[in-house]
Amino acid sequence: MKKILIQFAHPALARSRMNAAMLRAVSGVDHVTVNDLYASYPDFQIDVEREKKLCEYHDVIIFQHPFYWYSTPSIMKEWLDLVLQHGWAYGSTGKALDGKLFLQAITAGGGEETYQTDGYNQFTLGELTSPYRATAHLCGMVWLPPFVVLGVHGGLNPEQMQAYAEEYKSCVLAIRDERIDINSVRRGDYLNSELTMGAIGGK
Repeated sequence: MKKILIQFAHPALARSRMNAAMLRAVSGVDHVTVNDLYASYPDFQIDVEREKKLCEYHDVIIFQHPFYWYSTPSIMKEWLDLVLQHGWAYGSTGKALDGKLFLQAITAGGGEETYQTDGYNQFTLGELTSPYRATAHLCGMVWLPPFVVLGVHGGLNPEQMQAYAEEYKSCVLAIRDERIDINSVRRGDYLNSELTMGAIGGK
């Protein structure tokens, strides 16, 4: 059973419905640790050694966040800048994260049609998140496609939000319990797409 670390970042969680629902769905699950970066570091003074120990202890790191300006909230970028140090996360002696699973869990306001080359945002979500895939590669981690909830600004109703939250929990449990076909999943655009969900077995 894999140990999962969810690095969570939302600067206005009190106003969030979708991320809050997803967080509730996975909180308290065995072998899943939720590390709320804004709650832990309201002054942005990240405890680098604490964060390294958390990463070393867990087998899977999920970066859960809203998709702000085609990227992460600022504290998550600060985390990447400070924690992923040469000689620890990458480089000839930087093997601390080697072989660990890496994925993002993203919520975005626009719908699927906006994340196309001919859509409003001009780029696919895969293209826009490519720096994080490159980060995983540099650190020797096993990249998985993101869990994605699109169309949040379109007004998802409570039933839809709850369905996404439960789907998120199902994906987290499948990864924890090693019921996921890594090679099949990596061929999909999103972890929770129809293409990749077929690679997640049940128990």
